[in-house]
Amino acid sequence: MKQAVLYVGHGSRVKEAQDKAISFMKSCMPLVEADIQEICFLELTDPSIEEGFETCVKKGATHIAIVPLLLLTAMHAKSDIPVEIEKVKKRFPQVQVTYGRPIGVNQEVTKSVVARIEEAGYQGEKAKIVLIGRGSSDPDVKRDIFGIADDVQRLLPHADVLPCFITACGPNYRDVLMQITVEDNTPVYIVPYLLFTGILMKEIESEAEQASKRLPDIRVCRYIGFHPHVKAAYIERVQETILNKEGAFHFQGESHAASSS
Repeated sequence: MKQAVLYVGHGSRVKEAQDKAISFMKSCMPLVEADIQEICFLELTDPSIEEGFETCVKKGATHIAIVPLLLLTAMHAKSDIPVEIEKVKKRFPQVQVTYGRPIGVNQEVTKSVVARIEEAGYQGEKAKIVLIGRGSSDPDVKRDIFGIADDVQRLLPHADVLPCFITACGPNYRDVLMQITVEDNTPVYIVPYLLFTGILMKEIESEAEQASKRLPDIRVCRYIGFHPHVKAAYIERVQETILNKEGAFHFQGESHAASSS
């Protein structure tokens, strides 16, 4: 047996985002026990999933653990990536494939959210915490964000954690901000639940600036990014995919991936 790990990033046209994703995945490699470790991307960045898979096979992989680097469970994890795996797996039927979960709801991720809030000055006081996810029509995205919000609430019992989204599902973060009034008399911490900075981050900062005209204490936390706790959560996903206890991560195509996410 020769075990490989194939790390799958989303991909980006922005070189800085590409470089950060590659650097992050490379930093995980020394913490993972596997004979072969390769990086690939779903779209926009090379190498592709097919090319990454081929490289693993050429290096002698008999087992490949494929692990998406995604914060939330959505169609990329449930359909888009499995479709690409299915295509290349047909060419190499002798290779055993396991397919991992997105980071999703995880205690380490919850710690990263709390760390970002504390970086912005939170010291356990009564506060409003606006946790903003990207949003999706996939209900599992909403489930993940609300689950993370519940976990943050347990760690920060004096705060009021308000999960919301940028687009595609509700509640929308603009509406949530509008519902917070000066009468609440509490600081507001905005937490962008994003891996990368970019257009969405600038949009959130702009909305926060508008809200600051009526709310005296509003603070935009750093986006989650590749915080050390996110790294710990991702390593956990990689390891469970390699171990494949009770066959839970055995790849059986798109329908299986959707049902097991």
